[in-house]
Amino acid sequence: MISSRCACASAAARVALYSARGSSAAGAAAAAVVARGGSKTLTHRSLRARSSAHYPRTRNQAQACGRGQQQQQASTLSGDKLVEPPTAVVDGKVGGDSLKNRAVAAWLFGTAGAVAVMVTVGGITRMTKSGLSMTDWKIQGSLPPSSEAEWEAEFDRYKAFPEWQQRRSMTLDEFKHIFFWEYAHRMLGRALGVVYGVPLLYFGLRGRIPAHIRGRVAGLFALGGAQGLVGWWMVKSGLEDRSADLAVGKEIRVSPYRLAAHLATAFTTFSLLVHTGFQALDGPRAASPSATDAARRLLDAGVMRQGSNLRVMAMGVCGAAFVTAVSGAFVAGNDAGRCYNCFPKMTEEDWLPEEILAFRPMWRNFFENSATVQADHRALALTTTGAALGMFWYARRGAGGGTGTLWAALPAAPRAATTATAGLVTAQASLGITTLLQCAPLPLAASHQAGALTVLASSMWAAHSLRFAHVPPSAVATSSSISPKMPPPVGS
Repeated sequence: MISSRCACASAAARVALYSARGSSAAGAAAAAVVARGGSKTLTHRSLRARSSAHYPRTRNQAQACGRGQQQQQASTLSGDKLVEPPTAVVDGKVGGDSLKNRAVAAWLFGTAGAVAVMVTVGGITRMTKSGLSMTDWKIQGSLPPSSEAEWEAEFDRYKAFPEWQQRRSMTLDEFKHIFFWEYAHRMLGRALGVVYGVPLLYFGLRGRIPAHIRGRVAGLFALGGAQGLVGWWMVKSGLEDRSADLAVGKEIRVSPYRLAAHLATAFTTFSLLVHTGFQALDGPRAASPSATDAARRLLDAGVMRQGSNLRVMAMGVCGAAFVTAVSGAFVAGNDAGRCYNCFPKMTEEDWLPEEILAFRPMWRNFFENSATVQADHRALALTTTGAALGMFWYARRGAGGGTGTLWAALPAAPRAATTATAGLVTAQASLGITTLLQCAPLPLAASHQAGALTVLASSMWAAHSLRFAHVPPSAVATSSSISPKMPPPVGS
């Protein structure tokens, strides 16, 4: 009786270990025996025989499955490095639906790239003061003026709005130039709807969108439509009656609040596209081989904890980069990049100008006072830079454990991502300082806005590449006591 119970317990242990090593068929067969209360000794050979009976496969499928399992097991531990399994074994096929998911991910990443182009063109539109040149908004779009008479009519419509009162010296040729940028920005928005919507329809009808991201890709389509509405809401703020501003000589421009909302929506769309693309490549965590289980078995608990800390740092850099970019919208909305053009001090004599809190009520300073919004952006940019460099230092120098330093234990992707993030953030900060010192010339200012997107994308990549380190504390605490090796067969 005792021998029977021991055999059952050993069989149950073998079930767990087979499952941990990816042998789902053998695990299922062993589980069936244990469930029937069988006391028969289970060996490697008997488990393989039972799994073949339950899950018949062709010889080619069996060989492919075997190769996939060997690759997964061999690639899990290289020295003391954790390496992501390269392929999944699904229904006896190496790779499963990975090729389909790659196509979906390519579509999402490509759309994110198109959003980045549109954000950059939008920045040029603002910097050339072109945003108020089109005074109406047609959902279906429209062709630009083609004849001299049509251009004159469009120019006359522009003259009926407040901005013209401050730009009376503008010629028709100058109007054509600013009209071009606003028209290009709007047409890019409509093209983006096609770039995203047509593949969405195609992949959806063919059932190729992974189930775990279907709701998000539908929501992204709605978010893109909302972005167009937010853009027109922003433009309308510059077309309203501005008699009071004209009386005191205040420059007519769109509301900085609405500009920040427009930019924040664009950055949110970009971030969700990148994140969803990563999720499409991953597949649902329960159905694809995850590095998490391997990490629990193979990494020292201390190193695992440090990897989790590094992931938190990467997510912090993501958040800091996003907030810094939104603060940059208030700098742009108040044209604050063309004042206080000194660094590190804001003036030649003072670190902070006297008028930094001049507005009442005081909260308005943080959104409408050029001195305050620029000081905010400087502080946030330095915080983001410090966070990114701190993350890189922690990965390289600030961690150690029973299996060596964290850097030596990390796979190639997290090391590349943290290095890229640190380098891009440093370049972005340097570009921002140069743009400020040069009074925000168009090429530098546009490059600085595009650089914010690259920093955000690289920090998201860093956080995603460290997803294997996201494990419950209880799992980390017991990781060192779990052996990755298969015990000898019962009765041997």
